[in-house]
Amino acid sequence: MNDSLRVAVVTESFLPQVNGVTNSVLRVLETLSAKGHEAMVIAPDSENAPSTYAGFRVKRVPSLAVKGLLPVGFPQRSMEPLIEGFNPDVIHLASPFFLGKYATRIAQRLSIPTLSIYQTDVAGFARHYGLSIAHSQLTNWVANIHKQTDRTLAPSSWSCEQLQSSGVDNVALWQRGVDSVKFNPDKRSADLRNSFIANDTGKIIVGYVGRLANEKRIEDLAPLHDRSDVQLVIVGDGPARQKLERALPRALFVGYKSNEDLAAHYASFDIFVHTGKHETFCQSIQESLASGVAVIAPNSGGPLDLVQHGRTGFLLDTSNASDLVAAFELLSDSHTRELMGITARQSVINRTWEKVNNQLIDHYRELSTAHSTSHTEAVA
Repeated sequence: MNDSLRVAVVTESFLPQVNGVTNSVLRVLETLSAKGHEAMVIAPDSENAPSTYAGFRVKRVPSLAVKGLLPVGFPQRSMEPLIEGFNPDVIHLASPFFLGKYATRIAQRLSIPTLSIYQTDVAGFARHYGLSIAHSQLTNWVANIHKQTDRTLAPSSWSCEQLQSSGVDNVALWQRGVDSVKFNPDKRSADLRNSFIANDTGKIIVGYVGRLANEKRIEDLAPLHDRSDVQLVIVGDGPARQKLERALPRALFVGYKSNEDLAAHYASFDIFVHTGKHETFCQSIQESLASGVAVIAPNSGGPLDLVQHGRTGFLLDTSNASDLVAAFELLSDSHTRELMGITARQSVINRTWEKVNNQLIDHYRELSTAHSTSHTEAVA
């Protein structure tokens, strides 16, 4: 019996864009390739976009680059013969929106099971920008997409509850893995730390890693930025960078980092702070924990599953200056940071990408088997 699967991955974001959706899809493709499965990717077109990844074809659809946002892909009729010709056992919909909604219709016509991955709180972003009407409409739009798929996987307890409250019943928890070999306290670099603080050992290095966009609320770090005993280091890039450089002039903006360079930055922080309130998971928090660095994070969304309040960091309203400063002062003690750092790494060290992606493959098999059984019964 051939146990290999054929998986069509339809994603709203892919290389060269780097974000949580893209990174999760890359890890899934790497696992499928390593285990001998077949895959095909359909993604928005973009400048310098690769046509293959992990040995799999990447088919592109036209897209529109919206200022401050990622390229938005537009559905094409050519997607249907492309999917039909590939003949997948299951269609994986990564953070479905325009492409995912269209692919769901195709799957229904072709009688192919669908697995949707809820990953981006689009409606929450709209609310952040003051678009209350858009927030309500987007909540319904996203919920209706997931209602049409055979199963939805959400990355946190909070996101599962959000979907269920919107009437999506077919929800299961599927968290994200972390590479604890790459993200490791051993990557701490004295040279890198010195480049941050220039031998001023009295300063505590507070780091942020992520996209520089308005919804991440990085300006909420101002109370820490203004302290003489803090050096704020911002890793990442995005449309809000220039505005943030003006708002936080003493912070070091080091740009986008990846691979070993990124791992060294995480491990060289004393404290990691994330301020985004609309994170369905927040992979950068998990990578910081794996690096043995205590975390301060919002008491909402995905961080609720990741940070153990008082043990691996603190959960609070990061927009409240006094609460943020109080948490920092608790972590200003090096002994407290060291103990929390050890517990932080232990909290995620067994959450490997292989383990979580094996869970994903189990979901693929369950859907494929259930579909085959129901199809056989219908024919009989």
